[in-house]
Amino acid sequence: MVHINGEDVDASGKVLKEYLEENGYIIEGIAVECNEVIVPKDKYGETIISDGDTIEIVSFVGGGQ
Repeated sequence: MVHINGEDVDASGKVLKEYLEENGYIIEGIAVECNEVIVPKDKYGETIISDGDTIEIVSFVGGGQ
């Protein structure tokens, strides 16, 4: 089991990019931290999600005045 954004998810063995795309994330608008380390966008396609990982996905939101 993997802990993603506070929830337990069965994503072990998936490639990070595959998981993100399957779940509707727009790669250009997010940042991903895996086990407290920022994952560079160019590594999403080669990063394998492992059992016990803790992943935080943060979306960028525009706004302001």
